[in-house]
Amino acid sequence: MRFCSNCGQPVARRIPPGDTLERHVCDACGEIHYQNPKMVVGAIPVLGDRILLARRAIEPRLGLWTLPAGFMENNESTGDAAVRETREEACAEIELEALFSLVNIPHISQVHLFYLARLVSDDFAPGEESLETRLFRIDDIPWDELAFRSISITLKHYLADRATGRFTMHVEELAPVGSH
Repeated sequence: MRFCSNCGQPVARRIPPGDTLERHVCDACGEIHYQNPKMVVGAIPVLGDRILLARRAIEPRLGLWTLPAGFMENNESTGDAAVRETREEACAEIELEALFSLVNIPHISQVHLFYLARLVSDDFAPGEESLETRLFRIDDIPWDELAFRSISITLKHYLADRATGRFTMHVEELAPVGSH
């Protein structure tokens, strides 16, 4: 960031009074520009023993499969974001259930949240950001073609919980690929 979005004057990186982290601060108007993690919110849409996945039509990870998910918008709840993203990516209607997984990804300043969800019907289709949508049986999930590690982790937890018949909340933290 080079200029203040409030007044247009140049900003400087410094620790504002009463803070502990360096921020972009405008010396002209005093505005402190906070940069916070992005929330990615989605659902695990289930119909019977099948899970709805969408093949990505956009980068990153074009052509790979994902759960319907995307960046949360201002003025919406996490649940509203999960429902909207499922509509946008899979043209599907869902009934939200419990929040199921929270995946912290600090190295890219993101938090991924996934809700359990029941597909209202088998009426779905690819949205603008999807090449294809499909219901997968557990044994047919394309593990090697999943777009993101947060999706793989969430689906593995889902399958483990499904096997026990008891769904619980899961919290994970992903380190950069290749780090220990």
